[in-house]
Amino acid sequence: MKTVLILSGGMDSATLAHEPGLGPLLCLSFDYGQRHVRELTAAAAIAAAVGAEHRILRLDGFAAACPGSSLTDPAVAVPHGHYAAETMKATVVSSRNAILLATAFGVAVAHGAEQVATAVHAGDHTIYPDCREPFLVALEEALNLGVWSDRRIAIRAPYLALSKIDIARRGGELGVPFELTWTCYDPQGAVHCGQCGACEERKEAFRDAGLVDPTEYAA
Repeated sequence: MKTVLILSGGMDSATLAHEPGLGPLLCLSFDYGQRHVRELTAAAAIAAAVGAEHRILRLDGFAAACPGSSLTDPAVAVPHGHYAAETMKATVVSSRNAILLATAFGVAVAHGAEQVATAVHAGDHTIYPDCREPFLVALEEALNLGVWSDRRIAIRAPYLALSKIDIARRGGELGVPFELTWTCYDPQGAVHCGQCGACEERKEAFRDAGLVDPTEYAA
């Protein structure tokens, strides 16, 4: 089974890339004008670590066309505090997952892959509506209706019911090189800021999973 894997460069997709049974991987990362573009370097390192093909797809003009998100709009500050806080909704990028998954689906069709894999998890549900099961089920149905194919391509989200802590623990079991991953939404050069919601969740995941955190934080 060949899998097209959306690889952001973070802990979750890095862990998914190490899961057995996915078959040959074609890893896709996306440059959509995100503030934390440093994640693409991490994604390349993770793909190399698992011996997978890796492609970075550019979505030129996406950030400029979608103002209002702290991840793509330099006029909007990245919120600090806990990941579950209401303020984290400022990090929502309009229809991002729909666009990334649809693009990955098209690549899967072209390359004869049986599935598209994404590492969305339970902690995403309250912030990102496009990380919820009903959305993923509906999108899979719509995308399959839109292609001439003698096989159905699945959208797999095996971590949908898991927390970030669960994923960190699983990554520890699989020997994921977490030192290669990047999480921060508000990078301080080559260092994680340590204060944004993504960094807070990363710290919490390592701590509560009983793992050593290999990350250098500015604060």
